[in-house]
This record gives sequence, structure tokens and C-alpha cells, in this order.
Amino acid sequence: MKNSPSIEEQKEIHHKMMLTRRLEETLGDLAKEGKTRGPLHRCDGQEAVGVAACAALMAEDYVCTTHRGHHVYIGKGMEPRRIVAEIMGKATGYCGGRGGHMLLGDASTGMLGGNAIVGAGIPAATGMALSAQVLKEDRVAMAVFGDGAAQTGICHEAMNMAGLWKLPVIFLLENNQYGLTVRQNRQSPVTDLHIRAEGYGMPGLAIDGNDVTAVYQAVATAAERARRGEGPTLVEAKTYRVEGFSTSDQGGYQDEAEIAPWRARDPLKLSGATLAEAIGADAVAAIEAEARDEIAAAFEQAFADPLPAYSYHQPSSAYAEV
Repeated sequence: MKNSPSIEEQKEIHHKMMLTRRLEETLGDLAKEGKTRGPLHRCDGQEAVGVAACAALMAEDYVCTTHRGHHVYIGKGMEPRRIVAEIMGKATGYCGGRGGHMLLGDASTGMLGGNAIVGAGIPAATGMALSAQVLKEDRVAMAVFGDGAAQTGICHEAMNMAGLWKLPVIFLLENNQYGLTVRQNRQSPVTDLHIRAEGYGMPGLAIDGNDVTAVYQAVATAAERARRGEGPTLVEAKTYRVEGFSTSDQGGYQDEAEIAPWRARDPLKLSGATLAEAIGADAVAAIEAEARDEIAAAFEQAFADPLPAYSYHQPSSAYAEV
């Protein structure tokens, strides 16, 4: 596998990043209008991590992600129309409208689930890597998790096991600087979380999580290493959560002076500028317009789709008499 995306791959990555951005923005607007159910966890500003990382994997590879995983869903090839339908609780969604936005999965794409439990995807991906090793399959598993999950015991247990058994797993730590409302420097005594990799006998590196090429190269290199039987890698992608923890977050703890530099380095702006040098600004604008139209059509269809069918079962006579 080559370790840099081709122009065609860059175009696809940019398209999927724009799909994700418009998905998040539309969900945010609908939440304000009271047209969504429950809190939604947006990943605005983090699109490059999930999309470019998945682009560096093979279709057969496994991925687990977090409660903030829309970019990973789209990056791994799930259809926006069915993602939106699931989020809106419609029968045409990936889980029949019963999973919601945190629990989407699609085995046909290797996307084996988001997870509402912080850190729970890490041991799941490690187990998938173990299965691939035992079955001698040419598959890699990737766990996408945040800086908050990096502080959990199950994270360290999984990394210890992966390092010991040289499992083909990539630990992609999406450091968006906040766990809930708490800055990362209030959660950990070390600034660079990837240095923990040394304690588990695996390479660890930090990358610019807003740079598509940096993310792609790091994950592609880690995947190659895993396929050679050399074990896991911890990649810390440094990015930023420009929105609140969820749509129910009242905010107030992120200073605008802190957010501004990250907005200036918006991954879509960076990707668009790089791509424009190769294919021209008009071609980039066309890619973005197509993505906006696709998301608009996905929401239009989702609103028209049916809700899941529910049935009420009468208790058996034995229980009815109790």
C-alpha cells in the first residue's frame, strides 16, 4: 500500500468530509428546531481524522468508533441516506431506526459500530484484531477513540494485550482537547498521550489531525506494519472540537480565543486549498456542492420514510393471572 493519497483519493476524502460537515450542520439546525430526538454529538472540525484514516484502510478492515463517529461512518463507506434515516429514527436506517446516531453499524463495510460507552470500542477492536490473527486473515482493526477514553482502564488493558500478542490493531486517538467539558490537560499529567505507547511495546506518534495527508500516511503506515505481523501502533491525531459536547451542551467553557486558531485551520479549508492546487478551485467547489445536495436529499428522504413498526404482545395467561 502506498502511503500518500492519490488525487482521486483526495477528491473522495474531501467529498466525504463535506458530507460529514453538512450532516452535522443540518443536525444542529434541526436540533434547535426540536426536530431531533435526544442529544447529538457533532464532530465539526474533526472530519479529517475519521475520513482520511478510513481511506487508508482496506474495505475488509474492521473499525470501531465513538459516540462522536459520523465522520468514521461516512469515511468507511456507509450511505449518508441510511445514516440520516437511522439518526432520525426511521425504519430505513442501518439499524431499523432503533440504534440512533451513536450505535450505527454495517458489517458489509467493516464498520462494526459506534459506541455510547466511553472507551468501549477499544477492547472491541482489539478482539477483532485477535480474531483476524487467529484466523490468519489479512485484516486490520482500528479503534477510534478520544482523549477522555484514553484515561480509562480498559484502554490500557487492551493496549497491553495488543502489544503482548502483536495484534494487528491501530489505536487512533482522536485528541480533540476535551473530555466532556474538561480540557485534556486536566485529565492527564502528560501533554502528549502517544508517549504511553512505549510502555506497551508499540510505536507511538503524534500527527496533525486536521491534515488529510498526515492522517492518511500515519494510518497507512500503521496498517502495513500490522499486516506484516509487527503488531499495533498508537497514533495521536491532534484536532479540536469546535462545537459543544453535544446539542444539549450549554457551552461557556471554551474561550473564543482558543477556538479561533482551530477554525482558521479547518480541515475542509486545508483540504480544499491543497486540492485546488491540483484540480482547480471550480472543481473543488463542484465536489462540495454535490456533497451538500446529497445530504439535503438524504434528509428529505428521511423525513418521508416510515417509522419502525412496533407491536404490542399480550402477556401469556400464566403471567396475566399473577
